[in-house]
Amino acid sequence: MKVLLISTLDTKREPAIYIKNKIEENGIKCLLMDISMGRHNFNDADITANDVATAGGSTIEYVNQSRERSEITRIMTEGAVETARKLYSTGEINGVVGIGGSTGTLMISDCMKKLPFGIPKVIISSTAALPGLATRYIGEGDIMLFHSVVEIAGLSELLKNVFDRAAVAVAAMSKIKPVSRERTAKKAVAMSMFGICEKCATYVRELLEEKGNYEVIGFSAAGVCDKAMEDMILENYFDGVIDLAPGGVGEYILGGMRAAGAYRLENAGKVGIPLVVTPSGVNVMSPNKRKYKPDYYERKKFELDKHRTMLRVNAEELKEVAKEFARKLNKAAEKSKVTFLFPLKGWSSIDYEGSAIYEPETDKVFIETFEKLADKKIVIEKYDLHLEDKEFAEKIVEHFIRITE
Repeated sequence: MKVLLISTLDTKREPAIYIKNKIEENGIKCLLMDISMGRHNFNDADITANDVATAGGSTIEYVNQSRERSEITRIMTEGAVETARKLYSTGEINGVVGIGGSTGTLMISDCMKKLPFGIPKVIISSTAALPGLATRYIGEGDIMLFHSVVEIAGLSELLKNVFDRAAVAVAAMSKIKPVSRERTAKKAVAMSMFGICEKCATYVRELLEEKGNYEVIGFSAAGVCDKAMEDMILENYFDGVIDLAPGGVGEYILGGMRAAGAYRLENAGKVGIPLVVTPSGVNVMSPNKRKYKPDYYERKKFELDKHRTMLRVNAEELKEVAKEFARKLNKAAEKSKVTFLFPLKGWSSIDYEGSAIYEPETDKVFIETFEKLADKKIVIEKYDLHLEDKEFAEKIVEHFIRITE
């Protein structure tokens, strides 16, 4: 077993050598990859900065001489990604650890995010807790951020303590068997979910798992994990998808905080696996309060908590969102079996008769627009039920089993 250690030897040679030694003291071999962009004469790296620059389609001479910071950062990051992926695919590494400040951590995290789910990924960073950067570092990756607190420079006793703990952690994690994507007797089902459809998600999971041959893997549809779900669909982790909470599609169009990227709801079709969709959360949005448009203050709303406010989506917005759903699902239906189920008595736990955002007539705009534009291969069903009713969950499971078996 080997762990890949990523560092910049021009600025962090001493800490890198210390961590490498500590990992090896814990019984795990360690390969050191240098992503330095500055000149140096150290020869400690197993994978040199020149190797990385070459893998990134350039030369270390160009990187050293260029003043185009963004360009050389891109070159070294792409080289690190190419090298790490090759090492993993050939079975040479089963864990990655990195150390850095702001730029180094960004480069290392971009590299780690290109590696599969389940391989240990640990970054020791002095900027791990900076507002705005922590989420950028992690993104959709299963990355562990280890905040060093003190600056990573030299080898103080405080830093040694940080490195000792990190070395033990990554050495231990690298002994865990990686996640297998080989098919088993149970069918793996990806399911998006959110707090406002949690009861429905629980019913669906229990009903499917009672069948004995399904394993349901949930993803919080808050704009990060549902985006990660799309990535993992492309990597063939799943046999089917139940998209209970696809609101990230509309949030992306409307600029909401749950926006899940341009490719949300598309990848099941790309790999050809069955897809069942419901509209939970599609008729609400959560824009950043600092970016409210004037009319937002007059919208019907539901306060989830002191940090999150869900605003009602109006008819024109729903029409635009429905067009995008139709475009994405029509494309998916070329290779996959697609079903869209609509509960007519409310689309979430905050959307029910008497609630602040309940507008079934407005929701009809979405349904009618989607029906008009949807490919005939897409199955569309409407039920006089609420999304959180157990009977609706039973309908979801019934349709999902029908298109997967």
